[in-house]
Amino acid sequence: MESASPKPVGPKEKLLEAVVDVAMATGIADKSLRAIAAAAGTSHRMLIHHFGSRERLLVEVIRAVEARERLLAAAMTGTPEEAGQRLWEHLRSPQLAAQERLFFEVYGQALQGRKWAKPLLEGVVEDWIAPVAAAFEAAGTTKATSRIVARISVAVTRGLLLDALAKGEDQDNQEVDDAMRFFQQMLFAYLSGAPGLKMRPS
Repeated sequence: MESASPKPVGPKEKLLEAVVDVAMATGIADKSLRAIAAAAGTSHRMLIHHFGSRERLLVEVIRAVEARERLLAAAMTGTPEEAGQRLWEHLRSPQLAAQERLFFEVYGQALQGRKWAKPLLEGVVEDWIAPVAAAFEAAGTTKATSRIVARISVAVTRGLLLDALAKGEDQDNQEVDDAMRFFQQMLFAYLSGAPGLKMRPS
């Protein structure tokens, strides 16, 4: 059976990749559309042509960055516990702070019902739950439990990232990192069948 042909990359996709590179390097939340265009080597007219507005571009950038992060997470080797710790260390890197602030800013706008931001809600949780659950299931956890612990893992990760961003990178965030480590210890103690850590039937 022949493998599927790679999806063709058009001008819009190439332009989005360029803007994502800018977002990851310097952040774009505080940049005008003209400044974003200049940094990406294009014009603001081309960005409007392909994305319609600065706000809609931000949504597309966030979704593209999230997709990149999922690919990175999927490529991590080792046990789910080892991969989870490495992913957390990656997410806590100062280079990602600006992009993560943008994520939460637009996420909040989407939850408020802003029309331009609502597309971000499409898959914003499930797109992470599915691969994380698959990793737990591959490690021997049942399908139902894998989805539950994946949902909790996504929620805890985002909550602690928000906690760290709220405090600021110039503050001591050791407690945030300790909280993630403790959560992972509890999670994997439960999955290994530690006494007293049993899920009650609903």
